[in-house]
Amino acid sequence: MASVPSPAVAVVPPAAAAIPSEITVVSHSNLFYWWPVWAVGFVMALITYIDGNLLVVTPPGSKRATFSASDTTKPNYLDPYKAEVAEINKIHPVKGKDGTEKYYVVVAKETDKSIEAREAAKQVMEDPKLHISRKKSLGVIFCVVLLLVVVITNVPLRGLWSVIVIGLIIALSIIFALAGWWDTIFAQISALDIRINMGGYLTISIALFTAWLITLLFFDRQVYMVFQPGQFKVCTEIGGGEKVYDTMGLTMERQRSDIFRHLLIGLGSGDLIVRTTGAQAHQFDLPNVLFISSKVAKIEDLLRRHKTTPGGS
Repeated sequence: MASVPSPAVAVVPPAAAAIPSEITVVSHSNLFYWWPVWAVGFVMALITYIDGNLLVVTPPGSKRATFSASDTTKPNYLDPYKAEVAEINKIHPVKGKDGTEKYYVVVAKETDKSIEAREAAKQVMEDPKLHISRKKSLGVIFCVVLLLVVVITNVPLRGLWSVIVIGLIIALSIIFALAGWWDTIFAQISALDIRINMGGYLTISIALFTAWLITLLFFDRQVYMVFQPGQFKVCTEIGGGEKVYDTMGLTMERQRSDIFRHLLIGLGSGDLIVRTTGAQAHQFDLPNVLFISSKVAKIEDLLRRHKTTPGGS
């Protein structure tokens, strides 16, 4: 009996389907790296709100004291002031260590007996409503993050410079530890007191986040490159038109990374340089490209596939 041959099974290589036919590279502005400022600001506003403490604005000479909620007579801490009018501002009661309910109060010392001064004191000593944390470290942390982002986004430290700066920081840390200076430094830092109320954190964070989001989703997307098999399109300015170039002789260069800007707060971003060859050679600089390693790898695979396919140059 003649054997019946089995049907041939066609094998489709999966690599071709995995590579997209078009890859877009977007150049972002330095505002993208400011996300830690608004992120930390929102966190500090939330902590301040949960803390539950309120801000009291008082005239000069005011004092802070506590008294039990069960006291029916005027507290004796009013006596040293000899003030004709003393405005007492009660804040929410707080449980003392002995379990009794106490109030924090502020006594405003009157320095002028005029009616205008009394009215001004009454207006200043209004009921507290501004949320502020009793922890001074919140404002210090926010200011440190803000200053670091300002320096990182404006002082480029590429390649060897990043290594030098990191080595310098480690060397100074060891020297300070051997000299016993860290205790003095930490003591001075602990004396730093920066207070920002919840409204301050939210105002800065909301304004910065709004500008960051609009820039990221709209303005940054106006500067881009679109790579396709055999050609790529370029738009180098907002509102500018696209120009089409051939990929023959195309070279790409990824500039050395800034460890602090690209890796620490840039989420794997980097700067890309694209050059064309021929009679009218061009160079295109695209700073702050997100996920640049994977983008470059996909572009190289796309160009390589085009060269190996029938009809590709």
